Amino acid sequence: MAIAGALAAHLQSGVTTLCRAWALTRRDGVVLGFTDHDLPLSFEGVAFTPDSGMSAAAIQAGTGLAVDNSEALGVLSHDSLREEDIAAGRFDGAGVTAWLVNWADVAQRTVLFKGSLGEVKRGAGAFQAELRGQAEALNKPWGYGYRFTVTDPDYFTEIAVEQVAVGKHFTFTGLAGFADRWFERGRVAVLTGAAAGLVAWVKNDRLIGGIRKLELWEGLRAEIAPGDMIRIEADYAKHPGFVPTKYSHYYNLHAFPHIPGEDWLLAVPSSKTDNSGGSLQR
Repeated sequence: MAIAGALAAHLQSGVTTLCRAWALTRRDGVVLGFTDHDLPLSFEGVAFTPDSGMSAAAIQAGTGLAVDNSEALGVLSHDSLREEDIAAGRFDGAGVTAWLVNWADVAQRTVLFKGSLGEVKRGAGAFQAELRGQAEALNKPWGYGYRFTVTDPDYFTEIAVEQVAVGKHFTFTGLAGFADRWFERGRVAVLTGAAAGLVAWVKNDRLIGGIRKLELWEGLRAEIAPGDMIRIEADYAKHPGFVPTKYSHYYNLHAFPHIPGEDWLLAVPSSKTDNSGGSLQR
């Protein structure tokens, strides 16, 4: 790590006033600052608190595309580091920036680490989080994803939770104004309550006898209770035959109905199908 300028001169002075500071940026936009100094610090629009009980191990950094890594340790006592937030996944994948700072003049600082939180472990009133460098993203398998968002009120609703089980099974009596399976492949965003800010995807949506039952792929990782407000958004069905009924007109879809599903990878020529080179849509 090369350090230049005023901070380098400070390090060479023989008497230093140094500390470390960390900024965590959660995926919901919340930014939290911590420092191992005994007084608060502030720079780059972030307030760094000294009473978090957070510290970090030595940071291992490499040249080229080697993955930098470290660990952060903390006590689950500070208001911004609540155990229920960690359990809910609010810190999963949070961005992390660590600085070496001259606490007597915070303009003298350098970035030690920039990356994201990896695995977070909890236990005995404390947590341990893996820090992953920016090169970690190169290790992830990537594919193509396609999604669009509808803002027309015909395709989303905001409603209070009526009945909920294990954070993933919802029952509504006042949500019969949408067709059966209308919200499948869509998403649920929690607006109020302990789970506010969390998002989950809809697996099943059934309307039977005026009762709507909604099932998520995974249960929300924070408590959700009757009366909490949620937003349910519809997604699109790729089959063109469903588009005219859901979106009134084929061209209003503004999406990609002819993108083949994953099963097209297994497709082979067949004398019983059209091999003209046209659309793969069945």
